Amino acid sequence: MKKIFRREVIIGLCVIIALLILTFGIQFLKGVNVFKAANYYYTSYTNVEGLAISAPVTLNGFKVGQVREIKYEYNNPGHVSVELSLDKSLKLPEGTRAMLATDLLGTASITLEMGSGSMHEVGDTIPGEIKKGLMNGVTENLMPSVSAIFPKIDTLITNLNNITGNPALTAAVTRLDAITLELETTTRQLSRLSASLAPVAGDLKTITGNVSTITGDLSQASGALREAPIDSILDNLNRTSASLAELGRQLNDPNSSIGRLTSDPELYNNINATVVSLDSLFVDIKRNPKRYINVKVF
Repeated sequence: MKKIFRREVIIGLCVIIALLILTFGIQFLKGVNVFKAANYYYTSYTNVEGLAISAPVTLNGFKVGQVREIKYEYNNPGHVSVELSLDKSLKLPEGTRAMLATDLLGTASITLEMGSGSMHEVGDTIPGEIKKGLMNGVTENLMPSVSAIFPKIDTLITNLNNITGNPALTAAVTRLDAITLELETTTRQLSRLSASLAPVAGDLKTITGNVSTITGDLSQASGALREAPIDSILDNLNRTSASLAELGRQLNDPNSSIGRLTSDPELYNNINATVVSLDSLFVDIKRNPKRYINVKVF
């Protein structure tokens, strides 16, 4: 009997310990620290969408507590009571408001806005307000504009359908295809022309090199000309030209010695007769050399 009693006691203790561990584990998963002292306050909202148990309660961006419990107020229809578990050292003055805000993901949290009156008693109900978040602003401000845009979008889509169904557009697309084919043909021809012009480009490069060489030679010649005694050469040319002019004048003057040689017919006839006589003499010397040359051998 004693053994059975001891076994039942052990089983009961194990069950109690398991229940305690389960309870503490559930509270821990909810984010509730059962070993930490806290002050409890209450607030009320008409809509707690997105708010869950263990949601953070912040003050100036710092977490000072969390939502302990959420329940519907059956004695006050249309309102939901929210129990707040705050740090033990935090005291709420009168005029404090619990602002419920929702982020872009739809998760709600409570932010405390402190008042400046006397302190609330623990367990008091503080005013709760729903703060308009970004999504509320989008719904109230952007949605009317979007609704006004919808008819215009419908008109735009109708016009686009009319444009795309127009036979002229199909014909234009066909012409564009033909133009594209012609451009491809032109591109291929230009490629072949470019390939054929490659040797010409090489010749042009050679010609450019030759032109550069000629330019260098011309530069050297120009330098040589700059260094040449141009003044003295011009003076010599002037004197030579003057001499030639004087010679021409004397040739044209019948009273000068040179002019007489060119203008006196008698002198010309005498010279001509002398040349004829010399020619006859040379002919006779060739025919009868012994008559004129006497060679004696000792």
